[in-house]
Amino acid sequence: MLSFASALVRIPTENPPGARYDECVALIKDELQRCGMVARDVVCRSAAALGARRSVIAEVGNGGPLVYFHGHYDVVPAQERSQFKPIRRGSRLIGRGAADMKCGLAMMVHTVGALADADLLATGRVALVMVPDEETAGELGTAALARGGYLQSGAIGMLTPEPSGGVIWHASRAALTLRVTVRGRAAHVALSRGGANAFTAMTGLAARLSRLEAKVAARRTKYRVRPSSAARSILLVGGESAAGTNFNIVPDRAVFTIDRRLNPEEDFETERARLLELILTKQLPGIEVSVETIQEGRASVTPLDAPLTRALRRSVRAITGRTARVELCPGLLETRHYVGAGIPAVAYGPGDLASAHGPREFVSTARLFECAEIYGLTALSLIAASHTS
Repeated sequence: MLSFASALVRIPTENPPGARYDECVALIKDELQRCGMVARDVVCRSAAALGARRSVIAEVGNGGPLVYFHGHYDVVPAQERSQFKPIRRGSRLIGRGAADMKCGLAMMVHTVGALADADLLATGRVALVMVPDEETAGELGTAALARGGYLQSGAIGMLTPEPSGGVIWHASRAALTLRVTVRGRAAHVALSRGGANAFTAMTGLAARLSRLEAKVAARRTKYRVRPSSAARSILLVGGESAAGTNFNIVPDRAVFTIDRRLNPEEDFETERARLLELILTKQLPGIEVSVETIQEGRASVTPLDAPLTRALRRSVRAITGRTARVELCPGLLETRHYVGAGIPAVAYGPGDLASAHGPREFVSTARLFECAEIYGLTALSLIAASHTS
């Protein structure tokens, strides 16, 4: 498991732009074959994407109830190239993607391989799904699988090893990310009255959005989440911004982003319409505003008393001796695609969100092995329970 995890970390599948995907897919398929599994590709293409995107699916078992193990093989860009040289230091495996989530992929593959090898799937099935582009909304990854009917709606559960730090994430927020382009009219600074200043229009729009941001932040979710400040609904203005071409030219173009993260209680369509109305109305003379949607994802919730949530909590207790907290993930999860297909889905992984995406990203090897046992026990418990319910 550790050897495979290290080999995955060595491949710099940075996204954006989606580098070295084919090489990583080949490695995953070789490992699946070595573990006695047959994999198939689902290939998706788009005019906007750089080449094809390939998801890998493998299934083990002899019919009966189906449990999904789901993960992504892309990683966020590294701070330095040395992060793709995995390091074993004490009880840690360090490297880009170790926590999010190449160690999780290795854990899933070897857990399913062990279940099959021990002939423990006589009355049920476990399917592995490994996808690209999770870090950029997954339009040609999990979203494409959901649209194409590849997620079997009768499945009894899905587990994904996101870096949850020992917490079970049973719910996640919605996300709406927009890029706003403000267009004006360029002019020499000496004749600036003949221009239309896109930067001024952008800052005025940003001020209106900031007033909405204060109202949004006053809303708090009823779901448990840590830290407590994370319970607030989110509107981030200006994560990216740019304007103008030179100091002595009236800027004819300004661009900025808006990232809206909605708590599960908020109505997505209502909030989207409210945001777009604010952006597209009350413009200055000579100014035009357009909006591009970068990301759109609905909230997802698997109930606390769902068989999947209960089975996972029991397995965590049995393996670790600890009671796992069950909380709302502060970010967006691909569980949403499964929940949208009628499949209960939760996240629980060996990594920690505090180290994920950072320069010293790591996973504890002890936690990795614990998660393998927890995933195996949860799948078997869930399959057994479905036969008696």
